[in-house]
Amino acid sequence: MAIDFHDEKNKMTYASRKANASWSEDLEALLPPGKHFIRAADIGCGGGIYSKALIDAGVESVVGVDFSKAMLEGAEANCEDYDTISFQLGSAFETGLADAKFDLVLARALIHHLGDLQLFFTEAHRILEKDGYFIVQDRTPEDVLLPGSQEHIRGYFFEKFIKLKTTETQRRHRGEEVRKVLEETGFTLVKEVPFWEVRGTYPSKNRLKEELRHRIGRSILYELDDFELEELIDYIDSKVTEERNIVEKDRWTMWIAQKK
Repeated sequence: MAIDFHDEKNKMTYASRKANASWSEDLEALLPPGKHFIRAADIGCGGGIYSKALIDAGVESVVGVDFSKAMLEGAEANCEDYDTISFQLGSAFETGLADAKFDLVLARALIHHLGDLQLFFTEAHRILEKDGYFIVQDRTPEDVLLPGSQEHIRGYFFEKFIKLKTTETQRRHRGEEVRKVLEETGFTLVKEVPFWEVRGTYPSKNRLKEELRHRIGRSILYELDDFELEELIDYIDSKVTEERNIVEKDRWTMWIAQKK
């Protein structure tokens, strides 16, 4: 059962956690020194977690775009204290945003939901001003297949359930595909870097297990029924020996490109 992003019951699934502060710091370090961004578009913004993180990284204003009204309701609640963030209903292929109005476009954890990168990258190119930056953060199949560990807890998902590994690798785009489509749609690749992001720090193993049980921000877990999910939680419980202050990290690849 894939996640239904339009279901009201799921509207806080991607709005109830906070991006680790290190994400904003790492992003700043990857971009040109001293570069200041005025207007950013966060495409597939979900609950607005990274819209907030962009502001925390120094961007002046952010427009979050998502195709789900339910997700946007959660995002608006999540970002109510950020008056420089606004939201708009739209898809990755038709954002509804104006031409050449943004100097930064972010697509974090989006492209694995998209079959057609060409259409999306063309839309991102359209809304970016000349020399604007396009940041894509997602997992490649190689990122997915890294083994589980005390920090890389996600790896245990695929050790326990082969069907999750199959689903996950099939929906991920390879690095060479992303590079090729960026070039074809008018971008120059500036950097492609493996990227370890701190997903969260859990004061106890029980807190981690509860987040897993509620599938918070983990669409892949909607492929499991409740019984299978409990099996997975028990498996992770047996693998993670630390009982408190568990730091979970996820492996990503980040592509930073510039509009020609």
